[in-house]
Amino acid sequence: MENEIILKRFIEIRRDLGFTQAEFAALIGVSNTTADIERGRTKLSGKVVTELLKQFKINPLWLFNESDSKYIETSHTSVIPKVVTVDSADRENMVLVNAKAAAGYPQNIADTSWYQQLPAFDLPIPEFRNATYRGFQVEGDSMLPNLRPGEWVLAKAIEHIDDVTPNKIYVVVLQDAVLVKKVIKKPNSNNVTLVSLNESYPPYEIKPFQIQEIWQVNSKITFGVDATTETGLLRQLQESMDELKSQLKRA
Repeated sequence: MENEIILKRFIEIRRDLGFTQAEFAALIGVSNTTADIERGRTKLSGKVVTELLKQFKINPLWLFNESDSKYIETSHTSVIPKVVTVDSADRENMVLVNAKAAAGYPQNIADTSWYQQLPAFDLPIPEFRNATYRGFQVEGDSMLPNLRPGEWVLAKAIEHIDDVTPNKIYVVVLQDAVLVKKVIKKPNSNNVTLVSLNESYPPYEIKPFQIQEIWQVNSKITFGVDATTETGLLRQLQESMDELKSQLKRA
């Protein structure tokens, strides 16, 4: 009975993460497929349990039915930058990650040579001293009206997920994407909620282990500045949304 619970929970982990048996096997160091483990033909090894803990923060006690907490406590989970670059005077550079580079950023996040292709500069403004900053280009319209597609945000590195606050905007580097979102960390929850300012995009939850880095946005670089007031911009956006809704109703 105990073994059945362990196998059931192992299968639950794989399915919740969305991996096939072959994909999951490759991740946790099992030959070919996890089918034999899931059928009870192969014992769940200590190496596999270690990989589940290391990669996905799975609580071994939960796996063996000794705890109700599926994930290890995420407090103080580190999201510190994996690489920083410096100039010839040993001052930290501000690396710029455009929309095209962002596609490869998660996979190359710890590859120091990859960063050499990215532009970098030192911004001699006091507010950008004594911290690590990085520039990211905004892609998509999920953060309208505050951030428009193509604009750049300058963001400060934070060390832990627990440092996020609900009234700030963050660049969140996942295992397969770079997103600009609000980040909500609810007390007593193993999940993190990513929220868009554009209400057309619903919030969604992720696991802390999916996050590689978090950068807190504190300024932006915008282009095409004109005399349109914020109220006027909001009115234009609302009118555009109303027109779109009318077209959908007529369709």
